[in-house]
This record gives sequence, structure tokens and C-alpha cells, in this order.
Amino acid sequence: MKFVCDGMVLSDAAMTVSKACALKTVTPILECMKIKAENDGLIMTAYDGEISIEKKITAEVMEEGELCVNGKMFADFVGKISAFEVVISSNEKGIKINYADSESFMQALSSEDFPRLGDRSVDGKNYFETKESDLKKLISEVVFCCATDESRPILKGCLLEAKDGVLTATALDGFRMACSFCQAEAGSGSLKIVCPARTLTEISRMLDGDELLKIYADKNLLSVAVKDTVITSRLYAGEFVRKENIYPLESTTKITVRRAELIDSVERASVLIRGDKNNLILLDIKNGKVVINANSEMGKVEETVSAALDGKELRIAMNAKYLLDAVKALDEEEIKLCFTSSISPFTLENAENTRAQYLILPVRTSNSQSNG
Repeated sequence: MKFVCDGMVLSDAAMTVSKACALKTVTPILECMKIKAENDGLIMTAYDGEISIEKKITAEVMEEGELCVNGKMFADFVGKISAFEVVISSNEKGIKINYADSESFMQALSSEDFPRLGDRSVDGKNYFETKESDLKKLISEVVFCCATDESRPILKGCLLEAKDGVLTATALDGFRMACSFCQAEAGSGSLKIVCPARTLTEISRMLDGDELLKIYADKNLLSVAVKDTVITSRLYAGEFVRKENIYPLESTTKITVRRAELIDSVERASVLIRGDKNNLILLDIKNGKVVINANSEMGKVEETVSAALDGKELRIAMNAKYLLDAVKALDEEEIKLCFTSSISPFTLENAENTRAQYLILPVRTSNSQSNG
């Protein structure tokens, strides 16, 4: 194998593909990126057991061939020589990298053992189609609520349901939940999958336009192509939590607050509880204001935020990070919070456009329970 390639093009492609290289695995080939030189370009591929990223770039190929190199190391190295034209050739021991007046060597593995994600084919009828910008926004609104631990693997994914011209996304981790939607059409009438949060994040990184995008899926695999990059991912199997069983039926306390004011106050209160296990703040909701309290061994903060109250006064405790994540994901000047009691889940949404909605489970304390 031998080819010449622009260093910046090679670096950008390697950085994108290396995100699907495994870390700390007992299977060295999963840490690798496969580089295949043929015709007038390169096909670079990585697969870590869950997600595959494949990217095609233009190169001058003098000798066709394919091999595998450590993906993260290769991406880091070519990133340091992106200003040069790069010549890469291979022998039985590895690859030789020439740039400017310098030369480096990197070990390589045979591509024969590089795994394939099934046959990487998905039924062409099972897809949903939406605008890139709409999907990118939808992912940003929900993906941070996906679980990160392994106790319930399916919650590490996001439920995507395409039906009747609408794509609905739901994510939860046991302590909070996010729901949002955008316009979309399903090729087979309807589609319901649970996609890994990591896959959605990588898809979002590729989206920077407003073109229509088709995402193909079946019970086991998802595949999407954006320009010269293809992401293929396994999907989670199992029954996702029904959000209808979680949402509170009615609210007895509703407040409308200025989003920026609430963010500033909660961020200041969070400084003194940074590192605490529960990251706890207490909201004392009264007519015309919300008093935010935070206490730790380092000190105490009491912040007051103006609010329009509809309903009963209430004291409720919660994780400050969960509150901030949700408030920052909203985008109107005024937002609405709806409460049922001091020990029941509460919701947050924009005051006007309520397309995205967040639900947070409060923390039980002696102060909140006595006033709930």
C-alpha cells in the first residue's frame, strides 16, 4: 500500500473515525483503524463493538492495499503533521509516514481480523427522514438525560419514535427525563428504536446543514450517511420505560421565571456545594419569588429570584446539576416550572413553545417533606 494525501484532509478524517476505536480492550484489533487504499482514495473505518464510523477521502493511490493501525495514536500523530503533504507506504512490519523532510514508522496489523458489524445492511424501507438542523437540535435537547451506568443498559439509549409526521425522542436515567419532538416522515409509516446516546452524539457532530437526512434502522442496526461519512450502530433491545407512567397528572404549584436569572442564581449557589454527593439545593417558592438555598461545610448561599406564582406555596429540594442542565436546554427568556408536591416529580418547559419538556425527581429532605 502506498498513497499521497493532504495532511489536513487525512487528519480530519482520522479524528472523526477514531471516535469509534475502542479503549482499554483485550482485543487489540478493536483499538485499530482500518485504512484501505483503492482507486483514487482511502476508506478509513473503525468499530468498537457497538458503533462503526467509515469515511472516504481523496488520495493519490500508487499501490492499493489495506491494513490496521492503532486508531487513537494514528489520529494524534497525523494531527501533528496536518500542515504537510503526507506519503504513507507499508511493508510487512508496519507503515512508513513521510512528511516534509522527515520520516516516521508505526506498527500495523493485518486487516484480515478486522471485525464487521453484521453485514452492515439495513432494510431500505425502514427509515425516517428529517432536516439535519431539526435532528441536531432534537439530539441536544434530550441526549444529556440518558443514563451512563450499566445497571439498566437500555437507559443508555434514547427512544426514537417516528409516526404521523413526527419524530419523538425520550431519554431518562432514573432521576430525570427529557422529551422533545420534530417533524419527520417514516418510510414504513412508523418506526420505533432505542439508539445509544453515544451514537446520537456522533451523528450530531456530523450535522451542520439544513438538508433532508435519511436514517435507516431495523431491530438491530441503525445506519446514516452524511456526505462521505457513514455511521452504523447497534441498537438496544428491550422494552423502554413508558413515559406516560411517569408524568404527574396535575400541578398544584406553577411558577414562571426568567431563564437567565434562574441560571445565574443556581450557578452561584452551586459553587459552595461543588463536590457534595447530592449537589443539593432547596427552593422555597413564595408569592412573587423563589428563594434558593444551598448549604455545605464550606458555607451557605441564599439567592432570590423573581417569579409569578400560580397555586400553592411550596418548598422542594433537588439536584442542582439536573436543574441547570434542563434550564440551559430550554431557549426562551421565560420558562415554566410545574410542581405537584415536594416529593413528586416536577416539570420544566418554555413558557410559550413547549415542544421540549423536562421532568426531575426531587430529593426528599426533612425541610421539603414538612412543607410538602
